[in-house]
Amino acid sequence: MSFFISDALAQPGAATQDGSLLGLLFPIGLVVILYFLMIRPQVKRQKEHKKLVEALAKGDEVTTVGGIVGRITDLGDNFAALEVADGVEVKIRRQSVESILPKGSIKEL
Repeated sequence: MSFFISDALAQPGAATQDGSLLGLLFPIGLVVILYFLMIRPQVKRQKEHKKLVEALAKGDEVTTVGGIVGRITDLGDNFAALEVADGVEVKIRRQSVESILPKGSIKEL
C-alpha cells in the first residue's frame, strides 16, 4: 500500500536563524496591509460620524440609517426628535443619523 503514499523525509538545515526571520516577514506584511486597507479607513469614518453627530442642531434636515428623512425639532444627549411630516414627530437615537441634508431638501421630496 505504500506505493500510493510517498515517504516523508526530513530536509537537513531547514530551521536556521535566517529562515525564521524571513518566515516572520510575510505575516508582519499581511498585518501592515490589513491595517492600511481595513482598520485605518474604518477608524477615519468613525471619527467623521462622531463629528457629524456632535454638530447636530435644531432645524437641521437629516436622513437616518433606516432611511427616514426629517427635520430636527429637539435635541437631547442621546436622543433627538425628528419631524417627518406636519405634526408627526419621531424620537431617534442621535447615533442613527447618517447624513445632514442641505436646507430645503425636504420640500423637494
